[in-house]
Amino acid sequence: MVPTTLVGILITFLVVVLILWLVQRLPVEARTRQIIQIIVIVLGIISLLKYLAVF
Repeated sequence: MVPTTLVGILITFLVVVLILWLVQRLPVEARTRQIIQIIVIVLGIISLLKYLAVF
């Protein structure tokens, strides 16, 4: 892995964590919050897999 790939992975991870933290602070129902969290996690995993050249 080259350093730019590692930086991209780190930034993606930090953005996903930040978004998940912000979702926790939203005044929405628990079910809606859970759906948003699942969507964010799936998108984060897909993004990480692109950095690792799986896709």
